[in-house]
Amino acid sequence: MAAPSDTHEWVSFGDPDEDRTWLFDVTFLASGWRCIYGAGCQGVLTGPAPELFEGCCSYGAHFTGPEDVRRVELAAATLTPEQWQHAKRARKNGATKQHGGVTTTRLVDGACIFLNRPGFPGGPGCALHRAALERGVSPITLKPDVCWQLPLRREDATDGATGHVTSTVTQWDRRHWGPAGEEFHWWCTEAPEAFTSAHAVYVSLADELIELVGRRPYEMLVSFLEPRIATRTPLPHPVVRRK
Repeated sequence: MAAPSDTHEWVSFGDPDEDRTWLFDVTFLASGWRCIYGAGCQGVLTGPAPELFEGCCSYGAHFTGPEDVRRVELAAATLTPEQWQHAKRARKNGATKQHGGVTTTRLVDGACIFLNRPGFPGGPGCALHRAALERGVSPITLKPDVCWQLPLRREDATDGATGHVTSTVTQWDRRHWGPAGEEFHWWCTEAPEAFTSAHAVYVSLADELIELVGRRPYEMLVSFLEPRIATRTPLPHPVVRRK
């Protein structure tokens, strides 16, 4: 019997410092996925809209907690009008809002307030990302958690009896957005055109993975992946297999 078309390989190991098991999606992390914002990304609206350059910023960012909000608001206060198209509007009304106990970035004309639009000097894209690159720092330090993590996803499950934690690191699929994800015309982890990098995800997103899981678990992952990849061909990602 042939393996299911959506088969992924996984590796798990214990955390050396915590009562935790890490479970990593080897198929995605060894794949050639890359962000194609501005280079074929169709966005996450109900139809293709590459000309808008909105990427996954159409609905704003949901913050993970007060620390995430505080860090982004402090970063926003340092942006200049040359870096941020909507700086004046944010100074007046704020860059974030609360609704039903949930904090998100504000929307301006149907997309995140931090998104510079086509026609803005310096080009479209996230103002926070642009500022980070201009300062020579990682975008992780300025952007909302969900923004720098995508398309990585970490889920923690705690055993109620023992307190042991299992942390799964995999790709962010459209289902993770809930019912809204079903309305997306396009999503990048389903798109063959996004799996074209010469570098594996665990290399190209090393900074993000280290921030997400810690340096020691990341180094343990690399020590498993590198000899494995050197001696055998990893299972291709399902999107690549369907090409």
